[in-house]
Amino acid sequence: MLCDNCKEREASIHLQQVKGNTVTSLHLCQQCAAEKGIETGAGTAKYPLSDFLASMGKGPAIQGAEGADKACASCGATLKDFQDTGRLGCPRCYDTFEKQLRDLLRRLHGSSHHVGEAYLSTGSREVDEKQVEVTNLRNKLKQAIETENFELAAELRDQLRTLE
Repeated sequence: MLCDNCKEREASIHLQQVKGNTVTSLHLCQQCAAEKGIETGAGTAKYPLSDFLASMGKGPAIQGAEGADKACASCGATLKDFQDTGRLGCPRCYDTFEKQLRDLLRRLHGSSHHVGEAYLSTGSREVDEKQVEVTNLRNKLKQAIETENFELAAELRDQLRTLE
């Protein structure tokens, strides 16, 4: 397909614009796209996370990891796909590859638990410590329920109620 602008070179950039019920297509070559100020992404890294993982030795937490050949039941993505692209296939991939991702996150960030950032005033430290304790109790409660230790679960539930 020839470029819609110069009609000389092969079109390699294909754009579509949807307005209401009408679709407008524009097919441009690299030169015409550059002249119109359309960035082609040729100069930027397509998958910066994969480049970062590659710089860390192809992510040893993933390579040779237990279950490395396992695929996501929902989308079929594998850990190899994640290693190559730096992207997971779907939200269920996080559950499927939880163990390997947790190890990787722990290596990269020092923790596998995202806390986020917030301004802490002098009086908010007590609230923050309480929130950490509530989170820890909820995690313990979840584990107790999963292991069917209902006596411990009841105690943890009562502790949560008094804290909240």
